[in-house]
Amino acid sequence: MDRLFLWIATGGGSGYLPKAPGTWGTLVALPLHYLLMAAAVSTNAYLVVVAVVSVVGVICAGAAEKIIDRKDPGCVVIDEIAGMLLALTAAPAGVLAYVAGFALFRFFDILKPFPVSWLDRHLNGGLGIMLDDLAAGLYAGLCLQLVLRLTG
Repeated sequence: MDRLFLWIATGGGSGYLPKAPGTWGTLVALPLHYLLMAAAVSTNAYLVVVAVVSVVGVICAGAAEKIIDRKDPGCVVIDEIAGMLLALTAAPAGVLAYVAGFALFRFFDILKPFPVSWLDRHLNGGLGIMLDDLAAGLYAGLCLQLVLRLTG
């Protein structure tokens, strides 16, 4: 079971890629978003998928933290996947949305404006790992919708 938890928490192993695991994890969300858009899921169904990924992420990230025996290990990227998926809510599958969404999500994930920074510092375990990235995804998604409306 530990292997399954680690596989999910590391985004299918993408969190073990060199240099910037969070960036690799963020990129994993793009084909997932594309598949959901190709399947023509509704916004409500999309949000259910994000919620499921988030709940599974809390469980697997928390388990991975215990298995690895380190607080918020860098190889755990399910939080970036869920955050990026949230940022892409109601966004079309396309280069503009993906480039802008990626840049905005990484910006908010790294900068950590309030309350992202507060969540990052004060919550522990799987919930703490996930919530700051979901908050960053919410900020990025709001900005992305603004960008898409201004350019579309």
